[in-house]
Amino acid sequence: MAINKQHYEVVKQKIQGKAELCIVSKKRSREDILQYYTMGERIFGENHAQELLTKTDLPEDIRWHFIGHLQRNKVRLIVPYVSMIQSLDSLELAKVIDKECARIGKVMPVLAEFHLALEDTNKTGLSAEDAVSFLQECQKYEHLDVRGIMAMGPHTENTDVIARVFEQGHGLYLDLQKIFGPEKIQILSMGMSDDFPIALEHGSTLVRIGSYLFED
Repeated sequence: MAINKQHYEVVKQKIQGKAELCIVSKKRSREDILQYYTMGERIFGENHAQELLTKTDLPEDIRWHFIGHLQRNKVRLIVPYVSMIQSLDSLELAKVIDKECARIGKVMPVLAEFHLALEDTNKTGLSAEDAVSFLQECQKYEHLDVRGIMAMGPHTENTDVIARVFEQGHGLYLDLQKIFGPEKIQILSMGMSDDFPIALEHGSTLVRIGSYLFED
């Protein structure tokens, strides 16, 4: 495996002035990560706690984002190392993150994960109807800082369906900004390797791209 510099340049051009890049580094070698690091990238996303722990000795200024489904019994393992959890999907998980961050004196930036692609029944995430009450409850936790929302695009090649989901995500993001303030709700994480151009058209401020940036 190796990095794909041509695709990297495409991504950088498309996100310029619009969004930040989170390079999904799961199953990628330390050498691949370091190549992108030397090119100036600092945000890397991991899906599994145990794999993340094998990479924490990489440069200290890497900002690790946890982007996969997070089991409550894995929270203690990762909170010392991650700079953001993008997959907060329940109040039970919020409570555990708050507890473990309080233990080490850390405030954890998080994104609330929403399941907007109703076609995909196996996805985790909150419903849009619960967004306001969920964020209000999260404000009770002193060691939790909800910075925005994350949403997955649907598994389909129909670009109209993908666009509708991302438009819903953008609308939810704007609604939450009106309620909680744009200084609080700053991040809309949408878009991956197959659909990030559509996500950018619908206001994504953070894209999570993995396979497109590597040659398998």
